[in-house]
Amino acid sequence: MGSVVRSCTQSFLKLANSVIGMVGLAMIFYGLWLIRAWNIHMDDSPFDFPDSLAPWFIYAFLGTGVILCVITCSGHLAAATANGFCLYLYMLFIFLIFLAEAAVTFDIFVNHNWEEDFPDDPSGSFDKFKDFIRSNFSICKWIGLSIVSVQGLCMLLALILKALGPQRYYDSDDEIDPTRLPLLQNNGYRPSYAIGDPVYGTQSNGWRARATDHASK
Repeated sequence: MGSVVRSCTQSFLKLANSVIGMVGLAMIFYGLWLIRAWNIHMDDSPFDFPDSLAPWFIYAFLGTGVILCVITCSGHLAAATANGFCLYLYMLFIFLIFLAEAAVTFDIFVNHNWEEDFPDDPSGSFDKFKDFIRSNFSICKWIGLSIVSVQGLCMLLALILKALGPQRYYDSDDEIDPTRLPLLQNNGYRPSYAIGDPVYGTQSNGWRARATDHASK
């Protein structure tokens, strides 16, 4: 029963962890698209900008996506091995993500001019992204809450898997609990015969002795 629960927990953890990986891949692709749009705009712009590097928030998108993908890989490794150290490390990563998300959310609610912290985007791609979020704020809010819920579910499943522990494998019969394997060792059964060295020729010698007695008579 414990092995079945462990297998189900590992499968659910891998499934929930894959959602985090897909979010990370989406952020990486979006960051690459922003860099491409920035480079196209810089090439077509008639003005010569002294600093042609993309704004920092684009690299922040890429970095966050890469971090989420790394966490996804560590989560799959922890779910597959059920190793205590890997699970603790994975839960630490998830907790740090929670802290970062809480800090960003707190800054948005406290700092009403948080949009001024972002540099100007001459390509207009980031402005389109902000307009899309404003026009679909309710959908984006539920998507964000779903992602946070999945992260919480991953931490909960990791805790359950840590409590269950890794699956045990026995190298020899001496490590197996005899009470769990009554067919291998049944102390109540005793053989009704004695085991010893075989004796050969007993019946033939007895027949010859009887034949000799009859002949002498």
